Amino acid sequence: MILANGTTVAAVLHLAPEARSRFSPAVDDTGPGPRVSVLGSFGFSAADGSRPVLSGGSQRLLAFLALRNQPVHRTTAAGWLWPEASDDHASSSLRSALTRLGARTRDAIAVNDIDLRLADDVVVDIRDSQGLAHRLLEQETSPNVRELGAPAISALSRDLLPDWYDDWVVPEAEEWRQLRLHALEAMSVRLTAVGRFAHAMCAALAAVRVEPLRESATAAVIRVHLAEGNQADAQREFRRYRALLQRELGVEPTAQLFELVGVAPTANRRAATSVARPKWAEARAPLPSRS
Repeated sequence: MILANGTTVAAVLHLAPEARSRFSPAVDDTGPGPRVSVLGSFGFSAADGSRPVLSGGSQRLLAFLALRNQPVHRTTAAGWLWPEASDDHASSSLRSALTRLGARTRDAIAVNDIDLRLADDVVVDIRDSQGLAHRLLEQETSPNVRELGAPAISALSRDLLPDWYDDWVVPEAEEWRQLRLHALEAMSVRLTAVGRFAHAMCAALAAVRVEPLRESATAAVIRVHLAEGNQADAQREFRRYRALLQRELGVEPTAQLFELVGVAPTANRRAATSVARPKWAEARAPLPSRS
């Protein structure tokens, strides 16, 4: 499939997350206003399109505000951003971070003596991506399936601030991970229902890449194969997942996944026990009696 700019879907999906972001509907690169990116990696661009060099404290401040949809008290922000410092030192660090912001960056923050927030015209990538995810999960506000494809999959395929382990980042990152997993699976279901199997498979595989041990993601992949009539591929995916689950967790898939591929769970477990009997177990078998 060819996108409007001549790029193929396959080419977009094989790009690195940061490179794929320019195809994402989560950020409108043609509109005015500063932009803060927290998906894939941190990024900031001013209203004129330039990318000012920011100190680590300034980056953390902008990222922190990007994850808040309402004003934050200055003392609260300072405590989250500099948790190991005293209240006075944390407040001083916040003032310093604000002071070091250049004129183009300072316009992105609305600040007063009490609280601070991002300015109204700042675009934040995760907010639009969260909106897309929620529309996919809510029947009454579901997006038009024609809008779903490589850009939407890309918008849901990037981690939130990977390699950032601050206490204010970790729960937000996990919430986003769970939301996008459900959204990718829902997208796969919607696209399968209208026969757009290639994009449905891409959405399902994106969910598998996020969490390889997640059964519902593997089930989404298998359902696409079955909808296309590719039973051999469905069985192959089932065997791959089953082997992974046994190797990593020592457990079997649920009965529902066995049933999805038309296999009886009990019979399969019995067969697997027989086939998987290790050589060391045979070596320890009782020797025949000499009497």
